[in-house]
Amino acid sequence: MNPAPSPKTASLRPLPRFIFASRWLQLPLYLGLIAAQGVYVFHFWIELVHLLEAAFGSQTALQALVTSIGYKETATVTALNETIIMLVVLALIDVVMISNLLIMVIVGGYETFVSRMDLEGHPDQPEWLSHVNASVLKVKLATAIIGISSIHLLKTFINAANYDDKVLIAQTVIHITFLLSAMAIAYTDRLMSRPHSDAH
Repeated sequence: MNPAPSPKTASLRPLPRFIFASRWLQLPLYLGLIAAQGVYVFHFWIELVHLLEAAFGSQTALQALVTSIGYKETATVTALNETIIMLVVLALIDVVMISNLLIMVIVGGYETFVSRMDLEGHPDQPEWLSHVNASVLKVKLATAIIGISSIHLLKTFINAANYDDKVLIAQTVIHITFLLSAMAIAYTDRLMSRPHSDAH
């Protein structure tokens, strides 16, 4: 006796199938983010090479670093100092954190909204991907944005002499806003998931 076909395996009607297939329109967006990440990797290595060259006395590389980080002094900078090194390293960390954010969006978004990747059992499967959904992804993105904002704020405070007070205050307020927004998102997600947890 043949078992009844599962509703999950039943073929969709043409219109629902077309609407459901429209999720693949997001694929070029994720591919574009991969290209953007490639640009970040290229920028990271340019900054790192400039830092290494400046450490060995290259004035051209030093001036490129000073220009890229927006560092200004009344006297001409002729050698690396602790402030420049710190600003460059923070800029590199910033690139890494943005790259991590891109990975979360690309992998988590594709897995959640486009198609399963079937990574179960893969040794490199991210731990967070096993229980990712739209709410978890939203909280993780908010947390990553706070980390990136923290790096930007730290860079600004280290180089505070080159910024107006309005800029310092504005960046601090924006960072606090990000922090409060992430807390609100996490709290809202907890409230929404509580009835589901209580049901079990």
